[in-house]
Amino acid sequence: MSNSELFWNASTIDLKRGYLDQDKYFTCLLCGKEIEKGIIYSDSGMLYEAEKFIEIHILKAHHSVFEYLINLDKRLTGLTDHQRKLLNLFYQGKNNSEIQKEMNIGSVSTIRNHRFQFKERERQSKLFLVLMEILKEKDQFAPVFVPLHKNAKIVDQRYNITEEEKEKIIKNFFSKGTIAHLKAFPAKEKYKLVILREFAFDFEKNRKYDEKEVNQIIKKRYPDFVTIRRYLIEYGFMERKPDGSQYWLKEGL
Repeated sequence: MSNSELFWNASTIDLKRGYLDQDKYFTCLLCGKEIEKGIIYSDSGMLYEAEKFIEIHILKAHHSVFEYLINLDKRLTGLTDHQRKLLNLFYQGKNNSEIQKEMNIGSVSTIRNHRFQFKERERQSKLFLVLMEILKEKDQFAPVFVPLHKNAKIVDQRYNITEEEKEKIIKNFFSKGTIAHLKAFPAKEKYKLVILREFAFDFEKNRKYDEKEVNQIIKKRYPDFVTIRRYLIEYGFMERKPDGSQYWLKEGL
């Protein structure tokens, strides 16, 4: 299961702490890093058991679960820039008066009203989550959708694709064999998403590549490496330095 699937399928409790307790590993839901159980880990001269070490990883790599989640694309969180700034200030422990002065908006009562609106949204969200959980037990015709990757730069109808559709696209556009070659790069955006996701899986997590290495990996499947490389960046599957000297798979695939 990909990290995106683990992330979106995780319970609110697991998301809150930022990691998943699996049989042999503690898995970071934010980047997919796995910490094997039964091993003692060293950090800054201190020794830690696996669960404590995954907590240290989240702190060092992501600062906090709150900071990671609040900085996800607004199309994933549903938060406006204004709401995100307010939540950040609440998280920092600022009181209403301090927030009003820092944001230079309304009055103290305005900030209090924002807090009330967030509380209302929390209550509504809880009820909606319960409704969806109940629905899962009853809606036998609900399709399984391809999970969003958390660094998606464009979240729209192109993500309205089921696992069944994805498998058909892969079958139609890739040849059979040990190395599945791409027959043609599709024009349809929904198809591009599926194709690019397959190319992204060819790259290792937490590894930096130079441009030549990226090109070679892509060419194993498709000769037009320039197009694939560009779209991997455009769709948020990969990141690169401004000078193109290094490329890497983005967290959360």
